Amino acid sequence: MIFTPRFISFDCYGTLINFEMGPTAKVLFKDRVPAERMPAFLDSFRAYRLDEVLGDWKPFYDVVENSIQRACKKHGIECLASDAAALYAAVPTFQPHPNVVEVLEAIAPHVPLVILSNSMVDLIPHSVAHLKAPFHKVYTAEEARAYKPRMQTFEYMFDQLGCGPEQMMHVSSSFRYDLMTASDLGFMAKAFIDRGHEPTSTNYGVSRLTDVRQLPALLGL
Repeated sequence: MIFTPRFISFDCYGTLINFEMGPTAKVLFKDRVPAERMPAFLDSFRAYRLDEVLGDWKPFYDVVENSIQRACKKHGIECLASDAAALYAAVPTFQPHPNVVEVLEAIAPHVPLVILSNSMVDLIPHSVAHLKAPFHKVYTAEEARAYKPRMQTFEYMFDQLGCGPEQMMHVSSSFRYDLMTASDLGFMAKAFIDRGHEPTSTNYGVSRLTDVRQLPALLGL
């Protein structure tokens, strides 16, 4: 099926940018967490990051700091005051997934590109610069005062664009953060880029893509 959205919105971290928070933590904690326990430790760190964004908005630094402290507490690992700063400082260095830049540049002349990210106003420009493509608008959780998967984040985007979900496509590699909410909100189309970091599902009306280069075909390009 071919879709003709007025805007196409993207999750950034994980979907467009290779969000290497786990690998960064693995290096940072390699001398404190035994190799056989590292996968469980990183799973906890990831799970706590989701839990931290479900309540009232707080700076993303606090999300990272609280999450790593909680993961360390759960696994009986020493957490240093410098750990959160090192993890947060790594975010601007993360690079796009393969083929993302070319796909965005191919779509941009035909459908305005929008980013809706669980990021900060002073953090997201670094990632946008790595993506190179011309984005129509970039919105952050800081501006919305809420993180995805909360609907408030998406509603902020709709208000700013003057466009409802029924005229938009949303693209993400995450059901938990994006696509479940996008389904509830009634997006015209939803594309799931399966990067293997979350289980897939057939129950949310998504188009499952195994390669980002399949995305232009959904737009008839």
